[in-house]
Amino acid sequence: MTAAPTQTQSETMDTGKARQARITGAVLIALSILVLFVFGMDSSGDATFRLSRPTDPWALPNLVVPAGPFNYVAGALLAFLGVRQFLQGGGRWTALSLGVGLAILVMAFLVWATAGKAFSLTGMLQATMVRAVPIALGGLAGVLCERVAVVNIAIEGMLLAGAFTGALIGSLLGGWGGLIAAVIVGGAFGFILAALVVTYRMDQIIAGVVINLFVLGLTSYVSSQVFSEYRFLNNAPVFRAYKIPLLGDLPVIGPMLFKQNLFVYGALILVALSTYYLFFTRSGLRARAVGEHPHAADTLGINVYRTRYLHVTLGGMVAGFGGAWFTLGSVGRFDENMTGGRGFIGLAAMIFGRWHPVGALAAALVFGFADSLQQKLALLRTPIPSDFLAMSPYIATIIVVAGFIGKAQPPAANGKPYVKE
Repeated sequence: MTAAPTQTQSETMDTGKARQARITGAVLIALSILVLFVFGMDSSGDATFRLSRPTDPWALPNLVVPAGPFNYVAGALLAFLGVRQFLQGGGRWTALSLGVGLAILVMAFLVWATAGKAFSLTGMLQATMVRAVPIALGGLAGVLCERVAVVNIAIEGMLLAGAFTGALIGSLLGGWGGLIAAVIVGGAFGFILAALVVTYRMDQIIAGVVINLFVLGLTSYVSSQVFSEYRFLNNAPVFRAYKIPLLGDLPVIGPMLFKQNLFVYGALILVALSTYYLFFTRSGLRARAVGEHPHAADTLGINVYRTRYLHVTLGGMVAGFGGAWFTLGSVGRFDENMTGGRGFIGLAAMIFGRWHPVGALAAALVFGFADSLQQKLALLRTPIPSDFLAMSPYIATIIVVAGFIGKAQPPAANGKPYVKE
């Protein structure tokens, strides 16, 4: 009785994998045509990538790449990966092939845009790390919440609240005062979200949207009505970069990882601590059990409600810290809706990273690279309109959420309210 459904399900899965492989192959072949006939034929001269700066104690020579030949080779590799997907008809390497293909496309695009010019690769990687910080912290906030089965759509609002609080309190009490206040306010909104969805069992999506709209309306009103008149309330100090001795002098990775401000170091530390907590401690195991099987966790004596309250509040505090980056770690002032959807991109990074802190950080680096790319390429005066380049982080988000990089399975009880029996 059970053999037929199992066999049918297996056949359906095989058909789905084969279809995904064909779609991936078609995408890769289309990208190869783009690289060969647009980037390859329109590339002349050498692309020079600067790996060091004049003040670096350990300087590396510039990386000089012949633009035309490189792009022809890149197009051939994309065509090979595409044909391989068609021939193999599916497999576990489909997502990897697409990921490698997209990486080749980015390199070909950079070489094409830099042909006949010079470009600071180290500077772009440093900007990538900086711009990935709010996305990584937003993704980490989502991981902490969804690992206990609470969908946190309110990350955008929590980031915005942290940015606003950091600017306001930072202007009055200094940078550290603004940072602590931003973390507290983020945690407060996390607690409010937990109360709405855990105690009152409000729809989690609606609760998150309500918080987003409330924070956006409140901060926009204060920004336009109060900050415009009392400018001293919107003039916070900025945490400057601190170079770690010796490590900060390393070529390429030194400026990227070891010559940053408090928020970059804080994001890396929080990702490491969260990974250890969730996957190597008893409390983390209990939290993941609440996200997968809350009824079973309850029978083992785990307080499901308290666990969800705690982790959603912690997620809000992480988001508040990430929000403070926009003001205390960047420009020192608050502007209306200055987060620009980074909370939603953080959710995409969480999905891309498969609900793992390290995966969310890696995905945030991809989005941060797309964000910094449009800023740096504007300096090269590429023929691509700047508005299109500004779309690149959001295009990357659509690609991830649409599942082109591979499907990801959330915690089993994610988004489901728990009623104690």
